[in-house]
Amino acid sequence: MALSTEINLLTLAFLAGILAGVLPNLVSGQNCGCAANLCCSKWGYCGTGDAYCGSGCQEGPCYSSGGGGGGGGGSVADIVTDSFFDGIINQASSSCAGKYFYSRSSFLDASDSYPAFGTSSDADTNKREIAAFFAHVTHETGHFCYIEEIGGPSLPTSAYCDASAVQWPCNPNVGYYGRGPIQISWNYNYGPAGQAIGFDGLNSPQTVANDPIISFKSALWFWMKNVHSIIVSGQGFGATIRAINSMECNGGNPSAVDDRVGYYVAYCNQFGVSPGGDLYC
Repeated sequence: MALSTEINLLTLAFLAGILAGVLPNLVSGQNCGCAANLCCSKWGYCGTGDAYCGSGCQEGPCYSSGGGGGGGGGSVADIVTDSFFDGIINQASSSCAGKYFYSRSSFLDASDSYPAFGTSSDADTNKREIAAFFAHVTHETGHFCYIEEIGGPSLPTSAYCDASAVQWPCNPNVGYYGRGPIQISWNYNYGPAGQAIGFDGLNSPQTVANDPIISFKSALWFWMKNVHSIIVSGQGFGATIRAINSMECNGGNPSAVDDRVGYYVAYCNQFGVSPGGDLYC
């Protein structure tokens, strides 16, 4: 063996030893199966930091999951942990259809389409927005028990048809009753929601109850259109109740308001943030 070749082989072996010592997670974690606190990079290695948890991260505490980390306080996925989500859905009875329909992964997949949700302001405001969203979702679905409005399928198809919304003409063969985590209803919501998300909201509103990602997207679409700016501008949780169901306000349904506020305060406490003022509508 030539001396130069032997030296080169020794050098390569030395460098390999250094890399194995300095980057044990990268070397041992190829193709993932990472520990819970490590990210799986787009190349299939385990580790922490931007190279692993940033763009292309496949699993673990990825920075980019759930709409990224555009604002303060980390990503949506950092806040909506498995334990937080499970703490809600595990309260649903085993007989609930929603218990086997909704999932944290579906929520995070949906939230990728709404990068401003829970990320566009300071850390406390971002956490309040996420707490508010899940407070309303918990109330609307009974801890993720219901996919559809109770009694909705038995209503006449005209029940949630606003004929004056001529841009969104009703299909007389389908019902626009509440579906999904926020229980969106009415033709003037299903039409534009479908157009924005990519499904036929006017002719196939049942898609919201059949596809969990579209279901969460419909809720986030409604939220970003009607509620997001309320939270970001600091108007308080009470104003979000009015935006979602104004009939409950001004004494219309005080028990429902108390229910929503109770969940919101509890979730803010879990996130370690003050719920702020103006809790009631």
